[in-house]
Amino acid sequence: MSSAVAIPPPNSSSLQGQKPKLTVRVRALLTAMNLHFAGVAALSVIVLYLLIHMVFVWRQLSARDTNALFQQTVAMRTAQIAAQPLRGLDAKLVKSTEDADTFYATRLPYGYSEVAAELGVLTKKAGVHLGQVHYPQGPVPGIPALTEVRMDAIIAGDYRPIVQFINAIERDKRFFVITGINLTGQQTGQVNLRLRMTTYLRDPNAVEMNIESALPDTAAPKSALSPAPQSNPKQGGKR
Repeated sequence: MSSAVAIPPPNSSSLQGQKPKLTVRVRALLTAMNLHFAGVAALSVIVLYLLIHMVFVWRQLSARDTNALFQQTVAMRTAQIAAQPLRGLDAKLVKSTEDADTFYATRLPYGYSEVAAELGVLTKKAGVHLGQVHYPQGPVPGIPALTEVRMDAIIAGDYRPIVQFINAIERDKRFFVITGINLTGQQTGQVNLRLRMTTYLRDPNAVEMNIESALPDTAAPKSALSPAPQSNPKQGGKR
């Protein structure tokens, strides 16, 4: 005959006896000190989060500040380079004005007589013959103090003296610009040169006005108002 082990039912009186113990333990955990520690822990977590967020924001601001500083440095350097040619501009303007005045006074003639005299000296020095010269003139746009003179001259002589005369014109102290050359003849014989040049007449100063007024009226070339002869294309081309 087997015997069965009977499991006793849970004792309701034991569960009721444990309730006061749990309540006491919960009340012990919820003391003021424990609540204080919990609040400190929560505040620590919040502060840590704010610190991490502040570090992240600071890094972003630092990157932006570095980029802005670099851009400002580049802009300042660009402005310095752009302003470099403007430094000392007042002194440069004064120097440019003085150079222009010197050029006008030393290289530009003030009258037809001076131009004709200079051409006569150059042709005589080169050993060539100066033929007819026409002096048509016109205004210079924007510079009323200057008058453009376009000379059309006929030069005759040997080839080598003709070349020397052209070099002398280009190197002369007076400002002559050669605009056209027509040369006919042989390199070893007599040649004819039709030379077109341009110069500019300036206003004379007081001394030059007295000199010009003392000269006869024939000092100014009569051919100044005559039209320049037409070139013959069969005579040769420009050099």
